[in-house]
Amino acid sequence: MDGHGLATGIHRAAIDPVLPGDITARARDLGPFESPLIWLAFASAAVAVLATVIALWHRRRTRRWGFTAFGVLLLLAGVTALNSYVGYVRTSDDLARLLQKGPGVVNLAGRLLDDGKEAPSESAVSHPGAGTAAAGQRIDVVNLPDPAHGVPSGSNYVILPPGYNADAARRYPVVYLIHGYPFGGPRDWLTSGDAPGTLLALQQANVIAPMIVVSVDLTAGVPSTDWECLDVPGGPQLETYLARTVVPAIDQRYRTLADRSHRALGGMSGGGFGALNIGLHHVDEFGTLLIALPYDDLNDSVGVLDGNRAAIAANTPRRYLPTMNFPAPVSVMLAVGTGAPTDVTTAHRIADALRARGQEAVVHAERGFNHTWHTARATLPYLLAFADQAFRASPAVS
Repeated sequence: MDGHGLATGIHRAAIDPVLPGDITARARDLGPFESPLIWLAFASAAVAVLATVIALWHRRRTRRWGFTAFGVLLLLAGVTALNSYVGYVRTSDDLARLLQKGPGVVNLAGRLLDDGKEAPSESAVSHPGAGTAAAGQRIDVVNLPDPAHGVPSGSNYVILPPGYNADAARRYPVVYLIHGYPFGGPRDWLTSGDAPGTLLALQQANVIAPMIVVSVDLTAGVPSTDWECLDVPGGPQLETYLARTVVPAIDQRYRTLADRSHRALGGMSGGGFGALNIGLHHVDEFGTLLIALPYDDLNDSVGVLDGNRAAIAANTPRRYLPTMNFPAPVSVMLAVGTGAPTDVTTAHRIADALRARGQEAVVHAERGFNHTWHTARATLPYLLAFADQAFRASPAVS
């Protein structure tokens, strides 16, 4: 290490991967529930109802029921238009997952709608080997509560590649993905983020070697709180939970390549902040960082640290990255949509700071995309391919 604390040694040349057009097109495609035709249909129906009410204004009952129907249709148009923009609910399974977060009848409707094909239910699996499977791919749910660190439950989804059971001697690199905040959860990367489908497409096209992907639960059982993946003073220790509970448990339960060179940490938005912050704190554990929709300070979420100045400084990469010591090299990809100029500026600021410290950083931009799940899903193939480059460049150590 030189006098500035920069990691020395020969690095591979980090590049933005070039992917087949069918894979990128698939990642950018809208799901059936994201079509703008849905909200346009609701909006048109609302206009038609309003026109009918005006035409039959003299009928009191028509006015009453008509305005009710107009309001409901207008609300549905607004909700579906927002979803078309954000890309959170792609399919009926996504809708089922969203409804299951609600109470009573809403939750029941979600359970009835859920066919379990895209992702197992959170109560379906509590140990490895009993998950759902598709095209040879297996998805387990590993529940890892950690009360000692303020985490009452943690349903971590483990996506195993086709052929995992066929060769008992083979070990795999691991990518950990973190959901966004608030109201995000580990299942989001399986549904809104389409991680299983993206992995299959990349592997079947021989773009990447088989890998394990773990979608981590950093909600601390309270998804409505914007925890930002932090060790919260007096609250859940989410950074420690990920680094000291989840990672060792996955290495113990699955055939992983349990070294930093074959371990990547990524996330989107709040999860992207968490991946950056945790990854920089744990360079000994993660050799590659995959950040979608990045930011490098806590902004409005700073309140979760309750004014603790030391904790705020220690968890603000924008402050500590310019003078950070790197005991080992890291490679970082930052993925943004050009429709979110703040994200673009932030990504380049982080990349420049990393390069100034002797680290590798690549910025990938999707034209026209914004700070939404559309961007996270569209850039996931690039993020995984980038991780694969790093894994291949390092000798396998079991």
